[in-house]
Amino acid sequence: MYKTTSDYPSVLTAKEIQQILGIGERQTYELLNSGQFHIVRVGKMIKVSKDVFLKWLQG
Repeated sequence: MYKTTSDYPSVLTAKEIQQILGIGERQTYELLNSGQFHIVRVGKMIKVSKDVFLKWLQG
């Protein structure tokens, strides 16, 4: 899907994070709701800034 992190969209959806990490849907939502990084809710959708996600991913 994405070859490098620069290919990621500037705002990631839960589905994109799931695909990037190679985890299941339940694990994805547990992670997004864990408070480990800032999320934005748009209706029922959860969005995460690419920069915030990459900072979390890189530790």
